[in-house]
Amino acid sequence: MPAAEKDPCKPDAGRWVPRIDRERCEAKADCVAVCPFDVFQIGRLSEAERGALSLRGKVRAFFHGNKQAYAVRAADCHGCGLCVKACPEKAIKLEAVR
Repeated sequence: MPAAEKDPCKPDAGRWVPRIDRERCEAKADCVAVCPFDVFQIGRLSEAERGALSLRGKVRAFFHGNKQAYAVRAADCHGCGLCVKACPEKAIKLEAVR
């Protein structure tokens, strides 16, 4: 397909933003593996992020090395939904940018 033509099934970047539920994410990196736009990265929770978690979230984070997924390039998200489908914890939702 010529570069000038756009695939109607793929919206432009910046219309959707992935939101990660810090209470659920276990840093399994399935989102990193499937995202064709390199939106996600696994990183360590900050002290403030850990402090904001419920007891259950803190325990979960501890057992996963206090690591979780981050949408480090959220502006590059095209809203394809592959991350949502791939996440075993159902920790990712796509929200429309307003």
